[in-house]
Amino acid sequence: MDKIYLSPAKQASSEITEKRSRFIGNIAHVENEQEAIEFVKSIKKKYYDAKHSAYAYITEGAKRYSDDGEPAKTAGLPILEMLDAQKITDCVCTVTRYFGGILLGTGGLVRAYTSAAKLALEEAGIKRMTLHNKYKIVIPYSLFDNVKYIAGECGCELEECEYTDVISAKAVCETEKCDKMLSSLTSSFGISIKIDFDKQIYR
Repeated sequence: MDKIYLSPAKQASSEITEKRSRFIGNIAHVENEQEAIEFVKSIKKKYYDAKHSAYAYITEGAKRYSDDGEPAKTAGLPILEMLDAQKITDCVCTVTRYFGGILLGTGGLVRAYTSAAKLALEEAGIKRMTLHNKYKIVIPYSLFDNVKYIAGECGCELEECEYTDVISAKAVCETEKCDKMLSSLTSSFGISIKIDFDKQIYR
């Protein structure tokens, strides 16, 4: 995957009405295909009384869609094509339809599913996902505020803090800024703090 890609900034929903049929879009960022599948299951459970909950998702290892009982390529595929057109990755989008009694035809269905999915994406916003390094860092209490300040100056966040006889935290920094962050912390605190690389993530 590229160092920068686009994904929904948050989970969001939207709703449109076409000829008395309700189309409810739901969209979310996901880390993998399993998360996408679980999201789809949760939507189907939430709208258990709806006949159709079409969906599409794109992750690093998979690109899938389902029309969920609608005519072929009128529901899930338009959602997938909308995500592709916006260059969205690591994303799942569902559109649930409550039938209003009036047939929309294949063209009408394509337009409605596309519109509901696109509106959900607009509600979520689009975030530029960049590659970050995550480190395990151990800090004496007396140095914590100073470490946090210097790390912050380098664009690094300290999170998941655990307080025992020392403070154990996770330091998350954009990969391109990590050398500066590590150099600043090492020159300021030497062996008084311990930093170990954990993994790379996107955020």
